Amino acid sequence: MSGVTLRLDSERWREHLRTVAGATPGIVPVIKGNGYGFGLRQLAEESKTLGTDTVAVGIPSEVGIVREAFSGDVVILNPWDSSSSLAAELATEPSVITTVSRLADLELLAARGDQPRVLVEVLTSMRRHGILQDDLGKVAELLPGVRFQGWTIHLPMFVEGRYAEAERLSRTALGVAPGTLWFSHLPSEETAGLARQLGGADGNPVPVRQRVGTRLWLGDKLARTSTATVLDVHPIKRGERAGYRKRVCPADGWIVVVAGGTSHGIGMEAPTSAKTMRHRAIALATGSLAAAGLALSPYTINGKKRWFLEPPHMQSSQVFLPAKENPPQIGDEIPVELRLTTATVDCVAWS
Repeated sequence: MSGVTLRLDSERWREHLRTVAGATPGIVPVIKGNGYGFGLRQLAEESKTLGTDTVAVGIPSEVGIVREAFSGDVVILNPWDSSSSLAAELATEPSVITTVSRLADLELLAARGDQPRVLVEVLTSMRRHGILQDDLGKVAELLPGVRFQGWTIHLPMFVEGRYAEAERLSRTALGVAPGTLWFSHLPSEETAGLARQLGGADGNPVPVRQRVGTRLWLGDKLARTSTATVLDVHPIKRGERAGYRKRVCPADGWIVVVAGGTSHGIGMEAPTSAKTMRHRAIALATGSLAAAGLALSPYTINGKKRWFLEPPHMQSSQVFLPAKENPPQIGDEIPVELRLTTATVDCVAWS
């Protein structure tokens, strides 16, 4: 099959999954979006094989896909939206756990009379979703109207101050109502330490759950490779024009047409932060090149990443190769670097 292919060493990948699951007490695999490049159903099947009792999805519409392969509890991570009929319907189902991030929504759910299962989200320094620490006291009077499943705390990935923030918010939340603490982006050893630290007089740790996505599914980079099929190869002379935008070719060489374009997520990677002056200089340089119509592609030919002739098309890309290089043959598979959280591949090949 020609196209963009994700090749997986299945035994190595699954061994990594078992290792992470075994080292993560209370693991809740996260299955959302594009399924980290593998697809939602595939990850649901893998979660079932791991023996976990609960998974997490991003939005209500993902619940149905996951349930095709997974029969346990499903947490919806995005905050409950009172205007969504699907979210309202799912909140009535006994195997669905709804995340609530606003007091007004908790009031609505508590007043329904059907005792939905609810996680209450605490606002962290991410400043994304959650109830302010000073307002958590108002939650207690609403909890009798729901089946309270615990407190969810979604921390930033920034390490400095993370444990202290988790401890502070956890203490405040547990002071309002005892319950399970559900964490994102808190390492297992820190989660276990905090559970012991906050444990009761009986010496038992506070129950915790850990949501894990990228570290679980994409943590072992050596377990996978991705390739793209060479669709065509054409010689071109310096000064000749090619592509949708009739770009001038900078030198003699080859135009290599390869599978993969914007519909695969190529050329549409999520932005990354520039943390140092070097990173900022690189961003400035590559931004200037992009403005001039030049951009380094994620395709590797003869051991080097090559330049796009022009921005990628929907399902293919044109890459320039200098004349001194030996071009690949039509049908060859060449390496392509994918950001799997934004990629859609044509085929997952298991070995």
